[in-house]
Amino acid sequence: MSIREMNIKEKSLLFAKLARDAYGDEKAVKKIAKEHGFTKTKFYDIGGAQAYRFENKTDVVVACRGTEPTEFNDLKADLKAFPVKSETVSRVHRGFKAEVDELWPEVSVDIINVKKALWFCGHSLGAAMATIMASRCALNYSFPEVDCLFTYGSPRVGWPTYVKSLKICHYRWQNNNDIVTRVPLRLMNYRHDGTLMYIDNVGTVHDKPMGVWPKFKDRMKGMWGGIKQLKVDNFSDHAMTEYIKHIENW
Repeated sequence: MSIREMNIKEKSLLFAKLARDAYGDEKAVKKIAKEHGFTKTKFYDIGGAQAYRFENKTDVVVACRGTEPTEFNDLKADLKAFPVKSETVSRVHRGFKAEVDELWPEVSVDIINVKKALWFCGHSLGAAMATIMASRCALNYSFPEVDCLFTYGSPRVGWPTYVKSLKICHYRWQNNNDIVTRVPLRLMNYRHDGTLMYIDNVGTVHDKPMGVWPKFKDRMKGMWGGIKQLKVDNFSDHAMTEYIKHIENW
């Protein structure tokens, strides 16, 4: 079955698993990719920025690796929140752009002539990187059309004009109190992109916008539930395993 033939749950679960797998070492990931039906896997590792390209007869997926707390390069990228001019329009997060700039010369060569469905995905820092890569393809007619972008626990990537320019299919998953989805701050003029797929404090998926007050109450319930379990909800909600669990139960 091609990815285009999958329903939204099946797509969301596949890309969530690929975003999780992007954290793994090359040998293990190649083995797992075959279990997902991908016969070709390429690993990109340049200047500390990392991503995988998965390919089968009908699809090509670029999965960007997220933040590793032990990797200085990842932490440095997350902290460089000063906005800089993007390769397309307006401004984006300096650190996220720098990570993409490391990989783009090689990734772009590999996908510019793709005749298959093209997808991007990522978690955390990887979600931001995938967004920037997808936008570069979407706003450059030399590249094939992007079928869709799936992100999990994504930080805000760019300014309002940049976000409005992203005319691509994008499902942005957010798990309740996931703290990464709240940075960089709106006060710094950063905004989110995409169709929000919100997971509430009991694991229910909302694909329609929630009101400000209902969402606030839900976050408070989630935070209190985390306290009762002796965990910090803002951080535990960011785990890729939590996203996968809730999508599986959707």
